[in-house]
Amino acid sequence: MTTRKILHPGNGDSVKHGGRVPIRVGLALPAIATAVAAAAACSSAAAATASSSTVSSVHTVAAVTTSKTQLKTAKIGHATVLTTSKGFALYWFAPDTSKKSNCNGSCAQIWHPVKGPATASGVKGKFATIKRSNGSVQATYNGHPLYTYTGDTAPKQALGNGLNVNGGVWHEATTSGTAKHGGSSSGSGGGSGY
Repeated sequence: MTTRKILHPGNGDSVKHGGRVPIRVGLALPAIATAVAAAAACSSAAAATASSSTVSSVHTVAAVTTSKTQLKTAKIGHATVLTTSKGFALYWFAPDTSKKSNCNGSCAQIWHPVKGPATASGVKGKFATIKRSNGSVQATYNGHPLYTYTGDTAPKQALGNGLNVNGGVWHEATTSGTAKHGGSSSGSGGGSGY
């Protein structure tokens, strides 16, 4: 008959594992439990941090998304002209360059810059943007900054076409890119300015 000794961890008994250093059972279990709990806490914190950084990066992506000003075209007189989504004619100003608007201050209160970027379905010209002197972004078409005219009170009017005011001539923005000189293409006269 073989007799086995029953170990009592609280009494200082130790367990031998094949020639290894004896481990005190009474002290080893709480230490292992503490290590497991610490590892679980670190894992939860890492997961929470990863989750929170994922959420913030999703919000960041949504914040930088920009919408484009949607433009259309309309037949005004004998020309196909770029218009706002509501059908108001767009214009370009002869003194402008492809990189700079020369219509600021009181001029821009009458000739409103079109907010950029912009696009129009089916139009083959090149849309781009410039930065205005006040820091806002203005849409351009084929190198011309775009504007609306406060004198146009209804869609399909081009009363600003051919006006020579504010230091230069205003032209309706045709999709062919050629300016029509000498008055409005709508046939209602361009007026003499203000």
